Amino acid sequence: MKSRPVPHTIAPRWPRAIPAGRFAATIRTDEPGDCRVALLGLADDTGVKVNHGRPGAAGGPTAFRAALAGYGANLPELPRVFDAGDIRPGRTLDETHARVTSATTALLAAGLFPVAVGGGHDLTFPFVRAVAQTYPRPAGIYFDAHLDVRETPGSGMPFRRLVEDCGVPALHLYGFRPLVNSAAHLEWFKAHGGRLHPDGAAVVLPRAKHLFVSFDLDVIDAAHAPGVSALNPAGWTVREAEMWVAACGAEARVRCFDLMELNPRFDDEGRTARVAAHLFLTFLQGFAQRRL
Repeated sequence: MKSRPVPHTIAPRWPRAIPAGRFAATIRTDEPGDCRVALLGLADDTGVKVNHGRPGAAGGPTAFRAALAGYGANLPELPRVFDAGDIRPGRTLDETHARVTSATTALLAAGLFPVAVGGGHDLTFPFVRAVAQTYPRPAGIYFDAHLDVRETPGSGMPFRRLVEDCGVPALHLYGFRPLVNSAAHLEWFKAHGGRLHPDGAAVVLPRAKHLFVSFDLDVIDAAHAPGVSALNPAGWTVREAEMWVAACGAEARVRCFDLMELNPRFDDEGRTARVAAHLFLTFLQGFAQRRL
């Protein structure tokens, strides 16, 4: 059996026939070659189950690829993408996290910009942990209805762990909904460099030498994104989201990007997967504006 070029991964699952006119037809799965961006599937939802969310996000990467295969033109200005495959989950949450960090570290060492698709939001922690080893003390930008600063293991803990374990000095949250967050978690967030940004804020990224960006699909209104682990009845439109995603793609200080909590089990007609594919391509359009 041929070994994967990235540790702890299995081959990605793409539809058998992808039309030549689709961007997905250009994605490499054998080796990085001349690619600038790497796609990594975080196909695990153990953290969601631990926090009693709706299971199913383990299928997020495969649903994303299926949507991308039928979406988007083959635009020559977009950067080439290498699909590194899906992380093989470990026997425990910690073991899975260690594998995510190892695989992401390998992608960074190969000179690739890492983009992850998941999967439980807890997996943002080990994904960014690898990035923080290369780009110390990155500030965080995340789009989410939730703070995700729980003190206990599970999908609601990534940003607390990044602050406590990786020295992240500041967190910037967009799309926050106070009715689904506790006062104690909000207090912790504000006491540890957290800042809430109002809806409709100007599209200006925070000042920091390095930034990481995490996009939880539950920031999108449930009318547009039903296939998530926690539905949001008062979320953003896709138009609002794409402005921010494009800006993050174009900003050279952004060192990684993820799209999380895609849950095909509840995704009527694949609508949320299509949103995820659209935002991925939007990010790449921004990324194409960066100087080599």
